[in-house]
Amino acid sequence: QVKLVQSGGGSVQAGGSLVLSCEASGSTTRDYSMAWFRQRPGSEREFVATFNPRSTAKYYADSVRGRFILSRDGTKNTMSLQMNDLTPEDTAVYYCAGDSRGQTIVAPRNVDLWGQGTQVTVSS
Repeated sequence: QVKLVQSGGGSVQAGGSLVLSCEASGSTTRDYSMAWFRQRPGSEREFVATFNPRSTAKYYADSVRGRFILSRDGTKNTMSLQMNDLTPEDTAVYYCAGDSRGQTIVAPRNVDLWGQGTQVTVSS
């Protein structure tokens, strides 16, 4: 059984930075996919960032590209999201997502496991 455990997040003022981390423990394959989503108040869960499990390619939502940086330690199945230049619009619960089918995660339908969620609050 795979389990996703998130850490990081918290509160920061606009313009600040935060880091989120997610570790996949259990039986994961080399092609185990991981991604970040977020859910803002009153909105549906939306894609934030992911990587192609078979290459070094990374993909970002337009709203975070250039500000957020995704990294992964493949040997430990640990993924981090460096969030810079945060704005109040980034306030949300952030979820780590995983998939064991080897596909690149770009939507909730690609996900077969969710982390517990982490609150990120950005004040103006």
